[in-house]
Amino acid sequence: MELTTTAFPDMGIIPAEFAFGAMDPVAHVTLSSNRSPDFAWRALPAGTRSLALLCHDPDVPSRGDGVNQEGRVVPASLPRVDFFHWVLIDLPPDTPPIARGEFAEGVVPRGKPGPHASRGARQGVSNYTDWFAGDKDMAGNYFGYDGPCPPWNDAIAHRYVFTLYALDVARLAVDGVFAGADATKAIAGHVLAKAAISGRYALNPTVRL
Repeated sequence: MELTTTAFPDMGIIPAEFAFGAMDPVAHVTLSSNRSPDFAWRALPAGTRSLALLCHDPDVPSRGDGVNQEGRVVPASLPRVDFFHWVLIDLPPDTPPIARGEFAEGVVPRGKPGPHASRGARQGVSNYTDWFAGDKDMAGNYFGYDGPCPPWNDAIAHRYVFTLYALDVARLAVDGVFAGADATKAIAGHVLAKAAISGRYALNPTVRL
């Protein structure tokens, strides 16, 4: 099974078009186009009853006290944790390729609606739901795709891993509002095959991509 996109090469730089935040010379970061990338796949295994597409960033700082703080740098040595940017499940196996911008165009304060999505699919909430929980202007359930916005003072570039799973069930056993960890747990034991493509992104102008 193979997963492809025309948005960026595997392990290449993700254009700001597909990011939640872009570099700003004055404010460090500004809201970006936040367009969901396009994806196509081939050679699904026999018996595939649904597809799931998950995007996660494994390079998020495990501590947030120094994140986006003037005069500070998030050190490369800091332990890192996962941050889910997209949890798309229950895609029919005969569904056509995903087009650019099909699942996200622009930043939506307080998040896009869900979990029901086009094509009969469902979308979980990203970890922006947790990140913005204390922000009176942005708090909400962030269903669907919201792209990269790593700390502008992080010493490393972040990786964004898009993984497509071919599953032996038509509907994952999650209900209501679900997150990446819930979907990952439900996927376990049902994977016939998987394929991934990764990109890199940074908002720190001193970081070499």
